[in-house]
Amino acid sequence: MPTMHAAVVSAIGTVDYREVPAPEPSEGQVIVRMQIVSICGSDLHFVYHGWPIGDFPLDPGRPGHEGVGTVVDGGGTGFTEGDLVLTVPNIWHSRNLAEYQLIAPHFLIPLPAGHDIAHLVMAQQLGSVIFAARKLPRLSGETVVVIGQGSAGLFHDFLLRRLGAGRIITVEPNRERREAGLALDVDAALDVTGKAAVDAVLDLTDGAGADVVVEAVGGIETLNQAVGMVKPLGHIHLFGLPTSHDPVPFDLSTFFLKRLDLGTDFGAQDEPGLIAFREALDLIVRGDIDMAPFVTHRFPLAEVQDAFDLAHEPRDGALKVSVTI
Repeated sequence: MPTMHAAVVSAIGTVDYREVPAPEPSEGQVIVRMQIVSICGSDLHFVYHGWPIGDFPLDPGRPGHEGVGTVVDGGGTGFTEGDLVLTVPNIWHSRNLAEYQLIAPHFLIPLPAGHDIAHLVMAQQLGSVIFAARKLPRLSGETVVVIGQGSAGLFHDFLLRRLGAGRIITVEPNRERREAGLALDVDAALDVTGKAAVDAVLDLTDGAGADVVVEAVGGIETLNQAVGMVKPLGHIHLFGLPTSHDPVPFDLSTFFLKRLDLGTDFGAQDEPGLIAFREALDLIVRGDIDMAPFVTHRFPLAEVQDAFDLAHEPRDGALKVSVTI
């Protein structure tokens, strides 16, 4: 039986590099030879928090849903050998972290030649931000706070200005990430946490609070910060995946008395036609956004544990960590 190398999550926090059986051709399914995979926050939840994916060990290649590869067998789907594709399986079908994967054709987008694949793969996360941002209220000069300046928060910085935000304030304790936001022309980058973050936003808005707060961390503290720093009748947009599966303490009284709106969304991979990802690709290919500053670290598949550890506890300016295959 043909074999391949793949990442295998064998326990919480442990990602092995193993030789496993390679997928066999199947009619209606595509075999893709993977080339690069970016580690997403949801992947970290799988590995370090046991986010709802079943028992260990996980299937080879799982998680991993941000990838680029080349078709080796189209399975009668219309894709042909040699096609360069963006692989965007949803989190229940993610198998990108392997030399080969068998994938449904509706999770594939053809890619243009002549571009750095490390930049093209970023269309997955940018597309997820575009997809979720459709639930934001219409913006025309409003003040928006973005809590968290990982790659998802930074992509919100970029997109919010295009959507009409008048002033963008970011909250991020990591200096390098704050500077990345400033490079995207945010108006203020706050190096504060907890109640100090709420007070700082209120000071910058003359006590009024922000019109919209984007929470791009997924933390309990940051959720309640958002409630404190948004103005009455404002909107809180949750993008960060929760770091806990347990019920969390929530300032419901303040939320209620302020008459706030709360929105969240994920699952752009299941959008018919994968429109948000295609919009993201257009932005990248046209050069509207430079992905070079985001792609900071790359590891070979054999060092996948090191890649996950760096993504989980960023240092040395790490923003987006990728695995080359």
